[in-house]
Order: sequence, then C-alpha cells, then structure tokens
Amino acid sequence: MTDLTTLKYTEEHEWVALEGDVATVGITDYAADKLGDVVYVDLPSVGSTVTANTVCGEIESTKSVGELYAPLSGEIVAVNDAVVDDPSLVNSGSFEGGWLVKIQVDPADVDALLDRAAYVALTGGEE
Repeated sequence: MTDLTTLKYTEEHEWVALEGDVATVGITDYAADKLGDVVYVDLPSVGSTVTANTVCGEIESTKSVGELYAPLSGEIVAVNDAVVDDPSLVNSGSFEGGWLVKIQVDPADVDALLDRAAYVALTGGEE
C-alpha cells in the first residue's frame, strides 16, 4: 500500500510520486470515485513534452469525460499501457497499478504542489 502522506497532489485531483527527477502521476481515489467506472483513457505519447496545468490527456467514464492535466512540466518518459488496455485499473488501484504517466521534471517544481493535509482539506475531508 502506498503511503499517501509521501505523495503530492493537485487541485485537479492528481497525485504525484517523485523518485529522483521522475514524477509518477495518477488520479486520486476521490477523483476516480467521482468519475465512476472508467472506460477509456487517452494518454500523451512517450517523448512528448507537457506543460504544467495544461490538458495532456482524457479519462472517460460511464458518467462523464474528464480532462487529465499535467501537474508538472517535463517530458513523458513512460505511459501505463496496462491502464490504456484496461481502464478499470484506475478505479481498482489508482495509487498502485492505476498510475497514468511518468514525467521527467525539475524536482524543485514538486514543492509547489499540495501535501496530503491540504488535499484532504480541498476535498472537504474526503479521502
């Protein structure tokens, strides 16, 4: 189980786990719950560049279509093909096998993201 207090978060309900200069990104359980059953995921391609706070993909569910925002600027170094093949992984394990992309970033940029307490406050106490 992932220690959620070690992650950073965005106001768009994404989580970020930093290892060196690579940020693994996914959506939070809160976002996955609000979306409902995820049926389609469109992710940026490896080698593409993303800019913080801009749309870089799409997540479709039985309820709605949501945009995936890049939490940080950098180069996409990996995408989770398992999620593309089986979008339900976003619902069943958003903090484990349901990660979406890995971005090579400037590690200092991560400091500007929300910590766990701030994210829980943003969601009204829901985790």
